Amino acid sequence: MTAIAEHNTTTSAEYVALDEEWSTHNYHPLPVVIAEGEGAWVTDVEGRRYLDFLSGYSSLNFGHRHPELIAATVDQLNKVTLTSRAFHHDQFGLFCRELATLTGTEMVLAMNSGAEAVESAIKVARKWAYQVKGVPSGTAEIVVAGSNFHGRTTTIVSFSTDETARQDFGPFTPGFRVVKYGNLDEIASAITPNTAAVLIEPIQGEAGVVVPPAGYLAGIRRLCDEHNVLMICDEIQSGLARTGELFALDHEGVRADLYTLGKALGGGIMPVSAVVGSRAVLGVLRPGEHGSTFGGNPLACAIGRAVVRLLATGEYQERSRELGGYLHTRLGSLVGRGVAEVRGRGLWAGVEIAPGGPVGRVASEALAARGVLCKETQATTLRVAPPLVITRDEIDMGVEAIAAVLGR
Repeated sequence: MTAIAEHNTTTSAEYVALDEEWSTHNYHPLPVVIAEGEGAWVTDVEGRRYLDFLSGYSSLNFGHRHPELIAATVDQLNKVTLTSRAFHHDQFGLFCRELATLTGTEMVLAMNSGAEAVESAIKVARKWAYQVKGVPSGTAEIVVAGSNFHGRTTTIVSFSTDETARQDFGPFTPGFRVVKYGNLDEIASAITPNTAAVLIEPIQGEAGVVVPPAGYLAGIRRLCDEHNVLMICDEIQSGLARTGELFALDHEGVRADLYTLGKALGGGIMPVSAVVGSRAVLGVLRPGEHGSTFGGNPLACAIGRAVVRLLATGEYQERSRELGGYLHTRLGSLVGRGVAEVRGRGLWAGVEIAPGGPVGRVASEALAARGVLCKETQATTLRVAPPLVITRDEIDMGVEAIAAVLGR
C-alpha cells in the first residue's frame, strides 16, 4: 500500500500548485484559495477577506453557511444520509410535496446536478412525444437557442454553439434544432410535427446575462400550445429568487410544462437538482427507465426542504427585487465610464466592458486584488450575482471596485 505523503501547505501559492499538479485542468480559476465563508464574505488561507459577488453561479443564493440550512444539514447528518431509491425514506415524499407546492407544479423528479436535470427533462420530453403526442419512434426533435448553456454532458454539448464546449467531443447526439435566441420567428419556423419541446433559458447566463425581448417567452408559450409542444424552462441559474421572482419566467406571467432546477436548491451545501412539472408529462416515466443512486437522498431532501422553507416566506424574492434595483442603478451609473451596457434582472447583472477596457480575465483578477470576487464570461462581460443576503453597503463596495477597475 502506498503511503500518502504529508504536506505542510499553508500559502495560496502552494495550494494552487497542488491543484495544478494533481487535478485535471478543466477549469481556470482565479488564484484565490478560499478557506472559510459566511454570508456574503469568504476568507482565504492567509486571512484575506473577499466580498463574494458571484455566489457560486447562483448556488449560494442564501449566502455561505446560512444558519437554517446548516442546522437542517447537521440534523440530518446525525440520522441517515443515503438509502438509494431501493427504499423509501422519511424526507423524500415531503421534499417532493413541498417543492411541488412552492413551484405550483404536480410532480418532482429528483436528481443531483443541473446537467442531470436537463438530461432528465430531455428524456422525459422524448418519451412524452412518443407515448402521448404520437411522434414516430426515434424522430423526436427539441428546439433550443444558440449561445445556450445547459451543462456539459455529451448530449448537451451536442446542441451548444460554444466551440470550446464541443471541440473534440463528437460524434454528437442528433435530435436538436438550434435557433437564434430572442427570435420568435425562428422558433416558429423550427417547429415541425415531430417537435417534442422547446428548451429555453429565460435569461441566458453564460452568454452574458442576456434578457430576451419583452413578449418572447410568452410567445414561446403560445407557439407550444398551438403545436402541442412542451415548453421546458431551464431555471437552474435564474430560478429560486435570483431575479426577484421565484422563476425568471414569472416576469412574463408564463408557466412552463417542465422546469429544471439546481444550484440554489442545494443551499450551497451539496448538489441537489430536480425537474418539476405536470403529472401528465412527468408521469410517463416508469420504474427502471430513469434514476440515480444519489438523486433524492435523505441529506439532499432535508437541505432542499430547508431551502423551500426559506423561499416560501417571499423574503428572498423581495430582497432580490429591492436590492437588485439598487444594484442595477449603481451599475448603470458606470455606463460611459468603462461600461458599455448593464443587463439582467434582480441581483443578477452582466456588466459589458467598454471597448478598450481590460479583458474579462484581467478585470476579474483586478477585482480580486481589491477584495471583490467576480468572474468573466465571453471575455468582455463580468457576471455579477451576489448572495441575496447582501446589504446595500456591500453592494456599494462591489460597485466601487468595478468602477475603479473599469473606469477611465
